[in-house]
Amino acid sequence: MSADPKTYVSSMVARAQTAQKKIEFADQASIDDIVARIARAGTTESFARKIAELAVQESAMGRVDSKIGKMMVKVKGVYRDLKDAKTVGIIERDEKKGLVKIAKPVGVIGALIPVTNCEATPFGKAISAIKTRNAIIMAPHPRAAKTGKLAVDRMRAVLKKHGWPEDLVQTIEEISVATSGELMAQSDLILATGGGPMVKAAYSSGKPALGVGAGNAVTIVDVTADTDEVADRIMRSNTFDWATSCSTENSCLVHESMVDRMKESFEKVGAYLVPASEKPKLQKALWPDGVHLNKDIVAQHPEKIAKIAGIVLPAGKTFFVVEESGIGASYPFTGEKLSVCLAMYSYRDFDEAIDMVNRITDFSGPGHSCGIHTSDEAKVIKLAEKVKVSRVMVNQPQALANSGAWTNGMPMSLTLGCGSWGNNSVSENVTYKHLMNVTWVSWPIPSTEPKLEELFSKEILEENWD
Repeated sequence: MSADPKTYVSSMVARAQTAQKKIEFADQASIDDIVARIARAGTTESFARKIAELAVQESAMGRVDSKIGKMMVKVKGVYRDLKDAKTVGIIERDEKKGLVKIAKPVGVIGALIPVTNCEATPFGKAISAIKTRNAIIMAPHPRAAKTGKLAVDRMRAVLKKHGWPEDLVQTIEEISVATSGELMAQSDLILATGGGPMVKAAYSSGKPALGVGAGNAVTIVDVTADTDEVADRIMRSNTFDWATSCSTENSCLVHESMVDRMKESFEKVGAYLVPASEKPKLQKALWPDGVHLNKDIVAQHPEKIAKIAGIVLPAGKTFFVVEESGIGASYPFTGEKLSVCLAMYSYRDFDEAIDMVNRITDFSGPGHSCGIHTSDEAKVIKLAEKVKVSRVMVNQPQALANSGAWTNGMPMSLTLGCGSWGNNSVSENVTYKHLMNVTWVSWPIPSTEPKLEELFSKEILEENWD
């Protein structure tokens, strides 16, 4: 390392601060123009393929076609959602209340980039940061440093070409735990997308942080669902980028009357139904020491996982389905697997299914997501009212939907907050809206003080309060 971590990061932060000051009072039209150009630079077919191929080569995780898809959907979607948003000057006026809200930048944002989503995350975070007139410094994972640099170099080239300060977007090249820690300590706001320890460190840094919790999505297959449709959705979700997404279904709960039908549907779409005799082999491959997930199986082709497990995988099989009955530490398939492996449970009635969702997510992935496949809206609402998650996906492939899709109204995002359940500060998809300060301006208005009779019922007013 050319300098100690503190000095190295201080230099980057100083350059970012200088760059950010130059755009602090930029007008909306100028901001919108440069953000559009950066978004387009990340979504050309040739560049999307280039960065996807590098990401797979460098990280040894995921699929090129899926990573291209993330560039073309998630980056484009993040831009779609913020394209026409007001982030400069007056963003809201309420004449009745005499209030005006004025947007202000935060300053320098420190962004932790996960190895599992190293290609699209830098673009999504950068366009959100510049849209709100901030500078951003990325801290990539060591296994994705070249990918992170390729993304940042692409954005810096756009900035330079159009006369904007290049240092609005930077990446740490001398990557270490120490430099990431310094970035968190010296930034004005931290966007933490990554593993649990890193997110915890972000919240412990003494600076405002927007973090994410671990994923471990559970989906319920209701008696009203078409099992063939459900199997197709889960297959598309589970095999997307070989399950790098924290939103991937890790468990499905199937009504006991539909288990055999669900198995048949899974087999039609390429699932390998793991025999009871091979379940210990797969478990040993995923958790060699019985506790920690094997990094060599994360986001890997199913044939590689099968080879590590000593399982002969029939041709055409793209994901594993393992029958499970227990929940908790003694049953590791309960948790997040970051691999093409789905645990399948059976349930007797809907109340039991809801209880199982809560028990599974309490063990792993609290606050993140769950799903349901049903035509019964009452069950959807009942589930949503009783589960401790921030997102409930209805009749959708979880990994392709909860971070936003063209076919739903969820905000496009690459950072999914999990609320207090997941020790996060927000329980929604993090967007540009979270990267602004807002100044409230208040004018006097006629008194709005209500009479007691307008506030309280007659019964309460007549009660003896002395």
